[in-house]
Amino acid sequence: MDFDKYFKKQELIPAIIQEKSTGEVLMLAYMNRESMEKTFETGYTWFYSRSRQELWNKGATSGHFQKVCEIFSDCDDDTLLITVEQTGAACHTGNHSCFYTKIK
Repeated sequence: MDFDKYFKKQELIPAIIQEKSTGEVLMLAYMNRESMEKTFETGYTWFYSRSRQELWNKGATSGHFQKVCEIFSDCDDDTLLITVEQTGAACHTGNHSCFYTKIK
């Protein structure tokens, strides 16, 4: 697979994580080339932490893993949509989705 085409514009690309069974958007995280490769290799989501400046495997600490079902690219190849089977909560707050605060 040609991973380079996803990183022509920038070193990090947004990855929208969606629960396969319900269609619920669970979270948004960022991937670099290495985390994208690890996601393809392992079948579980890996991201790049902008604050810690390191790779992280979703669920490695919490046990709330995301098993990858499908990965889609947008029309510009600069954003990913990843459908997953979510174990436990996706959000670090304990909520199932990071998008639980309605503002309007």
